[in-house]
Amino acid sequence: MEGSRLSALARVSLSAEGTCVDDRRAGLVETRRALNAAAVTPRTRQHRCLPGLIGILLLSIPIPIVAHHSFGAEYDGTKPITLTGVVTMVQWTNPHFYFFIDVTDAGGAVANWKFEGYPPTVLNRIGWKKNETMLPGDTVTVFGWRARDGTNWGHSRNVTFAKNGKKLESGPPAGTGDGGNAPPVTVQ
Repeated sequence: MEGSRLSALARVSLSAEGTCVDDRRAGLVETRRALNAAAVTPRTRQHRCLPGLIGILLLSIPIPIVAHHSFGAEYDGTKPITLTGVVTMVQWTNPHFYFFIDVTDAGGAVANWKFEGYPPTVLNRIGWKKNETMLPGDTVTVFGWRARDGTNWGHSRNVTFAKNGKKLESGPPAGTGDGGNAPPVTVQ
């Protein structure tokens, strides 16, 4: 008697509209549907969607560090260069600091060179000041290494300023990527 009573009770539930459902042919299927419909509220729908929305948002955020490169991928450590020119642009961007100089050769032709250096946070720690240390119009002498592809692009190691004679580090030694902790490179 007790078992048949529990079986009958299991088939009785509330429908989504709140009415009593006792469909013995549908059995527990109708009961489950009614309970699930009653359990899904706008609040639970938000909670179900929230992790997916957060995931999509995180994946859509650009992360510059993913595209970071090694020294050897871009520059040739066997091709040191020293150039003197006039600064045309300075970019304090992550993950690297970039500056451009116009270099005039012996024939009077002007070529614009792009140099890469330390991240801005490292430059600040070693004495550089944004909008003060290097400005467009400054004459500088840059020591560094040329790009592997032969374009007017280089990795700077240090910069000497004509306005005060000060020499500041601007990038790590060739190929170390250690933030300047390796011993200085001797160039012949």
